[in-house]
Amino acid sequence: MQNNQEAQRGLGATPNAPSFIGRANSYLGPGLQIKGEIVGNEDLRLDCKVEGLVSIGGFRLTVGPSAHLNGDIVAREAVISGEVNGDVRAADRIEIMKSASIVGDLTTAKIMIEEGAYFKGGVEIGGNNTQIGTDLDSLLNSTKKTEKK
Repeated sequence: MQNNQEAQRGLGATPNAPSFIGRANSYLGPGLQIKGEIVGNEDLRLDCKVEGLVSIGGFRLTVGPSAHLNGDIVAREAVISGEVNGDVRAADRIEIMKSASIVGDLTTAKIMIEEGAYFKGGVEIGGNNTQIGTDLDSLLNSTKKTEKK
């Protein structure tokens, strides 16, 4: 909910969240505690406590500096400034900011880790990610090539 000053300045409920014109953005603030899965089809910023899977498929997940996530992440892109205890799978990119703390494995095509971030786990980086919507024959062929290595 906006107060009068925010409405006059044109700010939304997420003062630090980047705004993308033409893209839907969701925000879960610091006063929330969520137990269970979060599944969606739009960009999402978390500044709350979450216990469970967060899956937003082909969209961007931003874990704010006050967020505490105990569960896995699946997204196209993940920007993490808060605390994550779980695996992070991002098809395109993972950005770990200096205020972040991550315990879990990372899987992505590109990664950026700022100096000062805490990370404990494994990293798998590769451009061999299969796009969502790929036909079954392509999926089977890529699996066979991987098994032969």
